[in-house]
Amino acid sequence: MNKPKMATDKGVPSNSRVLMLLAQLERMNGETMARDVETARQVTAKIYHLIQTQEKSGKEVMSKGSSGMEVILASLENTRDVPTTLNILYILSELLTVGRGRRVGVFVSKGGTGILFQILISASKELPPSEELMLQLHSLLAKVGPKDRKFGVKARLSGALNVTVNLTKQNLQNTKLLLPCLQVLRVYSTNSVNAISLGKNGVVEIMFKIASPYSKKNTSLLKVALDALGALLKSKTNARRAVDGGHVHILLALYQDWHRNDTRHRHMLIRKGLLVCLRNITNIKLGRKAFIDADGMRILYNSSTECLPVRTLDPLVNTSSLIMRKCFPKNRLPLPTIKSAFHYQLPHIPAAGPVAQLYSQPPGVDDVVDESDNEETDADTENDTENEEDEKDQNTANDDIETDLNKLHPKKNPGRPFEELRVYERFFLELSEDFQGYNFESSKNLSTTSSYFSSSSASNRSSRPIIVPTAQALSPKHAHTLSSQEDCNPTKGQPPLPAPSAPTPAPPLTPLELDTIHLTKDQDKKEEAHIPSPDARTTLPSLARPPSQGQMIEQDLANVFECISLEQEGALNSGEEGGRGLKQDGSPVNATRHIQSPLLLGGIATRRVGGGSGSNLGSECGSEGAEDEGGEGAVLEVPDTALLLPLHDPDLYVEMVKGTHSVPQYAEVAYPDYFGHVPPTFREPLQERVYGVQRSKIFQDIERLIHPNDIVDKVVYDLDIPSCPVVEDDGESLKFNSQFESGNLRKAVQVRKYEYDLVLNSDINSNHYHQWFYFEVSGMRVGATYRFNIINSEKSNSQFNYGMQVLMYSVQEAISGKPRWVRTGTDICYYKNHFARSSIAAGGQKGKSYYTMTFSTSFSHKDDVCYFAYHYPYTYSTLKMHLSKLEAYRTPHIYLRQDVLCETLGGNSCPLLTITAMPESNSNDHICQFRNRPLIFLSARVHPGETNASWVMKGTLEFLMGSSPLAGSLRESYIFKIVPMLNPDGVVNGNHRCSLSGEDLNRQWQSPNLELHPTIYHTKSLLQYLAHIQRAPLVYCDYHGHSRKKNVFMYGCSVKETVWQSNISATSSDLQEDLGYRALPKILSQIAPAFSMGSCSFVVERSKESTARVVVWREIGVQRSYTMESTLCGCDQGKYKGLQIGTRELEEMGAQFCVALLRLKRLTGLRNHQHLLDLESDIIGPHTKVVSSSSTTYVMEEDEPSFLEAIDYSAESGDEDGEPETEHVTELPENPDHPEQLSDSETNHRE
Repeated sequence: MNKPKMATDKGVPSNSRVLMLLAQLERMNGETMARDVETARQVTAKIYHLIQTQEKSGKEVMSKGSSGMEVILASLENTRDVPTTLNILYILSELLTVGRGRRVGVFVSKGGTGILFQILISASKELPPSEELMLQLHSLLAKVGPKDRKFGVKARLSGALNVTVNLTKQNLQNTKLLLPCLQVLRVYSTNSVNAISLGKNGVVEIMFKIASPYSKKNTSLLKVALDALGALLKSKTNARRAVDGGHVHILLALYQDWHRNDTRHRHMLIRKGLLVCLRNITNIKLGRKAFIDADGMRILYNSSTECLPVRTLDPLVNTSSLIMRKCFPKNRLPLPTIKSAFHYQLPHIPAAGPVAQLYSQPPGVDDVVDESDNEETDADTENDTENEEDEKDQNTANDDIETDLNKLHPKKNPGRPFEELRVYERFFLELSEDFQGYNFESSKNLSTTSSYFSSSSASNRSSRPIIVPTAQALSPKHAHTLSSQEDCNPTKGQPPLPAPSAPTPAPPLTPLELDTIHLTKDQDKKEEAHIPSPDARTTLPSLARPPSQGQMIEQDLANVFECISLEQEGALNSGEEGGRGLKQDGSPVNATRHIQSPLLLGGIATRRVGGGSGSNLGSECGSEGAEDEGGEGAVLEVPDTALLLPLHDPDLYVEMVKGTHSVPQYAEVAYPDYFGHVPPTFREPLQERVYGVQRSKIFQDIERLIHPNDIVDKVVYDLDIPSCPVVEDDGESLKFNSQFESGNLRKAVQVRKYEYDLVLNSDINSNHYHQWFYFEVSGMRVGATYRFNIINSEKSNSQFNYGMQVLMYSVQEAISGKPRWVRTGTDICYYKNHFARSSIAAGGQKGKSYYTMTFSTSFSHKDDVCYFAYHYPYTYSTLKMHLSKLEAYRTPHIYLRQDVLCETLGGNSCPLLTITAMPESNSNDHICQFRNRPLIFLSARVHPGETNASWVMKGTLEFLMGSSPLAGSLRESYIFKIVPMLNPDGVVNGNHRCSLSGEDLNRQWQSPNLELHPTIYHTKSLLQYLAHIQRAPLVYCDYHGHSRKKNVFMYGCSVKETVWQSNISATSSDLQEDLGYRALPKILSQIAPAFSMGSCSFVVERSKESTARVVVWREIGVQRSYTMESTLCGCDQGKYKGLQIGTRELEEMGAQFCVALLRLKRLTGLRNHQHLLDLESDIIGPHTKVVSSSSTTYVMEEDEPSFLEAIDYSAESGDEDGEPETEHVTELPENPDHPEQLSDSETNHRE
């Protein structure tokens, strides 16, 4: 007899028994199956037996090319016989249990789900329905549902939803049938429309009935019911239904029962299921209120605390933590207004934008806590990793990429008539200089020119700000340029420091006049303020008045601030208030044993923030000097760091501060800026993140609500009380201060004995941008661990979660010979807190929260004065001091000119430097070569909080002024135009991102306003002038810092790479582009250890079209227009991998940038330009990996590793972000002229 053959794939035997039976079944389909019921039952029973007993039979049916599944499904659809139907369901159940993923996919693709629903509907019409059939159908649907994306829609449209619900209601006691019904309901509920429909049908109440009361019977049933309930409660409608039904209390009681009774932790999934239900209910405001009312915070806090020792229970702790944080009552920041504590009235208000909105708001409406259901919490509920921002964006294309080809092609468009720009010719004297009057034989002409800032001139203390000379006396011919340039930069007549009678934020005490402060470097009182003395000590400001006033000065000193004693013994009694500067017998304290802290300048009398009983700084500071008794003032001996810090001079720094204008009218100098910073010689590795640190900090925060009596809640510092920011106390609290240049701390609240909440000040004329901090702490206890919480951070991600530490400067350490900032802090983490951000400050987004950056530290010295900062501070006065000291580097071969580009809104000068090499002679050939050198235009510090940019710039300037052959070649190759600080006002006033106009200056380049953005307006005008005279720079680079990425990298502009990243179609002519824009970053990746080519991006984004980089590329036509971003954290590749970055590495980067320009010169100097393109394989690296990203500017992957612990922040940021890929870098040989900048950093480490 011939055996029937069914279509089979190669390799499957055609005479296989199961295939023969399937072929027989195939022939029976239709009317035959209805007539010959018995045969159908036998055949299907045999197939089931074979598949059940022989694994190969199942493989034959499901093998690729086999039509077995189609035959089985066709038979299932056609049969009306219940036993046959059951046999086929058994067959399918066996088939889909093994190799589940692929086989279920095949089943779904063949329409199996719809057939099952048809049979379910048909079976439900039989009265009573077959229990076994219903059981098998639901078991199969439970397997198939998760793999079928349209499962919920199919169920609803077919009517299967109600069938399952009714079956569940009728079989609440029938565990065998109830379980698969619940499993299917769990899948149904993942569809939001279904969830609402099921809720209306009473399914939420059914689930609660199944879940309670507590019982360890049928735990598998309970687990599925809780899963289904959790899915249902994602719907806000169902969550409200649960709250109205009083089920929040039931869930908490159930969780407590399971927590108490599941001592061996065998039912963790049930406990987790209960928490998921609570988590979803608390997504609505009503649910959060019910949770609080039911004492949910205490219940979850106590249970979580008990779970902490068991690592396997971490999922319970994490979910509990998330719920508690969500339900923690939203508070306003403890501030009267979220606007800056300092007010600066703008000359005119912009017509539109955030600043206009700020000025148009009535008082009292700037910080509104949004009471609606927080939509942001919905994303929290999607996963347990607490990434709460818009996940939907993760899979969408980057829609910020510029797609307008017209905008992508650079068009040299100076935008202003040359007549307007001609005035800027005065800043380019080098392009017309003929040096005919210059004696090239003399070596003295250039080395004796005046300093950039005349630090000893009386004008520093006059009613006029310092006027920076606009041109140095290069030759007698240019003697007239100095006065003419000054005339072009009139001052606003604003006094550098307020008069004693002016309103100040200080009590009306007798002021210390600025003129009375003289700085000496020896103990013989030589009045040589700026001449280093041979001995290796510095005396901090002595107060020199006529001797007859000695007692009065001592009394002034005592009233104005507390003195820090330099004696180990004889510290002042803590009870002394009015006369802290006096001994108990009333006689003056030995003046040489005391230090003013902080230094006071000018006519502002301020209070002292020292230790409670006078700060004892130790005898190592020097107790000799009795000859100074008699009230000459406070003297402090410190090591002379002149050899280590050639550009630092404490005396000169104080003089520079006197000419710096700040909105708060600062009259103090911070010690770190006075003493200077010598980079430590030891490595500072990225800090290892302690497991569970974030969770433990959050639990401490939650304890505030649960144990309110333990909270001190005492304000100890408040800039919003201008008359007395420092709140006097009994010495039990730390003292804070931020009233000095670049300082930022608005308020300090003592929460517990050793814990403080700190609030940062907004940028002036803004209500946000909280990131930069710089403040002083004193009155500490040795050995105690203090916790500091900065509670109004805004970015949702931070490198503080990835190894970055804060910086600390100890005055004690500085006095003992180690003046340096060091990385410090333990238990550092960054997470979302319960302080609500006003939608006004969040760009209209409701329900946003602030973030906490927390760290702990202890202090090594009693009564020390310590400073904390976000990054290494670099003030405007420091820049002025450095530029003044740079004059000493000048030789007859260096052309250095320092001009004042303009005056800022705040009355500070914006310096402009020109550096190149002098011509060899005044012959026509040499003058022609001198004038025709390509220009390099550099700028930095447009964002005040990115202090690392200034350290990189310092490295660049020192290298350019160096005596090495490389520096000489560089000067001979280029003319450098440098604006080292584009935003002096922001730097001076402690802003993070804005100028006094309240705007990000790096978003004003398209159309800067002369009044509001003078530095940008004039810098752009310089570039427009160069474009007009056909001398556009070869390279423009703006130095920045990046808070979210590691390493140093560049952003550039490329038509081709932008098109590659987008979906726009472009012709080959549109993509014609010189690849030279990649040369400089590629060179840097080869020579600079901290530089990462893999982190670079050359994509042009819409959101960046008004930045310096894009505008200079598009309008000025500079192909090599870059932003160079330096990490604030550290490196994850190269020589510095695993280390935090320091000033030595940053200055080295600035020097390496110069060396890279030399190499670029050799490339661009090739006569055959095609040869440069031929170097593509060598110079142009592989393209960075493109991934889909969010709609900001991220065109690469995040660079951070995942942690075992959930970290609560997401990828939203204003920064450009991406993933640095490891690059092989080669180290540059040491430059003999600057060993510190170009050597290894250890002795043995946003646009």
